[in-house]
Amino acid sequence: MKQICVFAGSSTGHNPAYTEEAKKLGKAFAEKNIELVYGGAKSGLMGVLADSILQQGGKVTGVMPTELFDREIVHTELSSFIEVDTMHERKAKMSELADGYIALPGGFGTFEELFETVSWAQIGLHKKPVALFNIEEYYTPLKRLIEHAIEAGFVPESNRSILVDSSDPYELLDKLNTYPSSDQ
Repeated sequence: MKQICVFAGSSTGHNPAYTEEAKKLGKAFAEKNIELVYGGAKSGLMGVLADSILQQGGKVTGVMPTELFDREIVHTELSSFIEVDTMHERKAKMSELADGYIALPGGFGTFEELFETVSWAQIGLHKKPVALFNIEEYYTPLKRLIEHAIEAGFVPESNRSILVDSSDPYELLDKLNTYPSSDQ
């Protein structure tokens, strides 16, 4: 894996563990020479992760639509920055660049990006691994909801394996690297 797209909160949340674990993931990215592809903001867990990677000499590419420049604080110290016109173009460009995806804790925007990516995998638009960085069991309720959807017959049993997860950044990256359907 050379480039991983990360979806993450534009805030850091209330639990300091979210910030500390995002920094650890950044360290793991830099050590494994993996480039971060993300939304390009300096705020929240997005910024924490980008800063952690950059501080250790790693590479970070930000992708942001012009319309968000006023609302999101643009990270000006990235390895590369791609300006696009719309949110749809942002997601398409991040997906084009990425070998896989990770969701850190976040809100509605993170959920939307995660579910779109999972939906694309479900219908065969990509075979890239999608992972949950399950810091402090943040995504455990989502995992239970997915199990409920499988039991209720709305998600095929075979799609259970679309998402991988871990609370350890190194194990998470290993799972992405060994994902069976990876397009690497």
